Amino acid sequence: MAATVPAAENDFFKSKVLGHPAGLFVLFFTEMWERFSFYGMRVLLINFLTMAVIGVDNPGWGWSAENAGALFGTYAGLLYLTPIAGGIIADKITGYRWAVVIGAAIMTLGHASMALETEFSLYFGLALLVIGTGFFKPNITSIISEMYDGKPDKKDGAYTIFYMGVNAGAFFGMMLCGYLAERVGWSWGFGLAGIFMLLGTLQFWLAKPLFGNIGGVPDRAKLAEEKAKEEATGVKDHSHNPFTLFDKILVVATSVIGLLYLINDPVSRIANLNLLPAVMPFDFQGEPFSGPLALALIGLVLFLVLVISRISRYTKIVRDRLIAVIIFAFFTVFFWMSFEQGATSLIIFARDSVDRVLVGTGATVFNVFNTLLTVVPLMIITWVLYLLWKQTYKRVLGSNIVLVVCFGIIWAIVIWMLVREFQGDATEITVSWFSILNSFFIIVFASFFSKWWESKYNPSAAWKYSFGLILLGIGFGLLAFGSSGIAEGAKVSMVWLILAYLFHTLGELCLSPLGLSYVSKLVPARMIAFMFGMWYLAIAIGNKLAGSFGGMIDEITEQYSLSTFFLIFTLIPVGAGILVALLNPLLKKLMHGVK
Repeated sequence: MAATVPAAENDFFKSKVLGHPAGLFVLFFTEMWERFSFYGMRVLLINFLTMAVIGVDNPGWGWSAENAGALFGTYAGLLYLTPIAGGIIADKITGYRWAVVIGAAIMTLGHASMALETEFSLYFGLALLVIGTGFFKPNITSIISEMYDGKPDKKDGAYTIFYMGVNAGAFFGMMLCGYLAERVGWSWGFGLAGIFMLLGTLQFWLAKPLFGNIGGVPDRAKLAEEKAKEEATGVKDHSHNPFTLFDKILVVATSVIGLLYLINDPVSRIANLNLLPAVMPFDFQGEPFSGPLALALIGLVLFLVLVISRISRYTKIVRDRLIAVIIFAFFTVFFWMSFEQGATSLIIFARDSVDRVLVGTGATVFNVFNTLLTVVPLMIITWVLYLLWKQTYKRVLGSNIVLVVCFGIIWAIVIWMLVREFQGDATEITVSWFSILNSFFIIVFASFFSKWWESKYNPSAAWKYSFGLILLGIGFGLLAFGSSGIAEGAKVSMVWLILAYLFHTLGELCLSPLGLSYVSKLVPARMIAFMFGMWYLAIAIGNKLAGSFGGMIDEITEQYSLSTFFLIFTLIPVGAGILVALLNPLLKKLMHGVK
């Protein structure tokens, strides 16, 4: 008797929107509201922490850029580490759907905590966001992977649609949360992020009849049966390389040192509480050596020993490919260290050093452009909601009603914002508005890069990395040029910041989508979790360095100049881009035909 497809799963693939299962668009909107909340809060944090306590209409906490950068860097770094644990928990215990719900609920509480604007609620809220992201981030994409199992021809299109949800959420989150925070009050911005996190969670939970068994709790009996079958047939991955006791000790040691360093950095600066020794009991060229830095270097050495120890136990081809991944991860650190200035130093630069006031014709032109920039994509996404409603309202009415409420709130805020700006004699562009340019440019140029990579002119991985790093450096070079020679207290034209975001985004499109793709192509199946973890570690280090270096904007500007600060982020990525291009022949050899 032929096997039958479960009814729920069969219905799942019959209910289609734009050629894909309706459930994909539930995930699209779930991710959209999560990214709305994440980026809406993210674009506010540095601005809120460093805004003056007195002398401004919307006072903040008056922190130094250094302290704010230290806190943000640790927060951003941890966001890329907790998903490693969250993915393991979902695989073994909760399943993907429950993990998404748990993560979203925890993040909702985190946003609510931050809206209270007390020091404890800020730290507690950030901690909840880190934990919640660990559950949410890896598992919503895992649902898509399971959904399209056996349908590889549809998977690329599905991830493209999903990626549009990511950018749509980031776009509207930064625009609307930023606008409310800067025009009305910080709590309104933080609160709006929390509201949409809650509504996004609710619509996902109410849509579960669409998913059948997809993303459900793991069937332990089935997993045990598959494992026993593998052992009985003797079919094993050619690269089987179990962790030794020495490996496990190094994993624990480097994890503990890394977490202590990440947490100690902001705690020692803000609360003057050292979790690590302030100085080491030896001098370096007559100067006391930093305890946290020394321990971080020790942790790095131990991690390198761990990686080298594991890689050395593989066959030559596998070993070479893993070395290629490590080289790419190394350059990834430099990219994110510079790119993530968009969440730290560029926020402070846009607020304090960019001429954001427009009057007369300039104000009218901007308001018309901003209206089109906001309304057109919102109309397109509302149309997608309409298509989803037609397909699914009978089965998941509650989920659709929640989405309609979400869009009703968005439209109301957008109309209020646009009318308010048109009524004014002058327009002061919000600090957060510039951050939406990244999402806008991604939507505009993503298809061009996708076609380029599919053409006969598709460059090698090393050249893509080189282009990404050099384009990123050019963006900072434009800022360095635009801010050179200006008098103290003078403002820079916003054109330079807009151009910088354009080049940063072009660099991101060259480099960012490649990372996980090359890890999956180059790494043997049994080591993929470890190498994904290492890749996220590289991004985490880049984010932490971004916060630390971004926090130095005031210090470097005061001692040298604003142009000098941006010149640092010009030279580092461009130098790294040239170096990775020179390594192209070596990397091709190490990759052994993988493209």
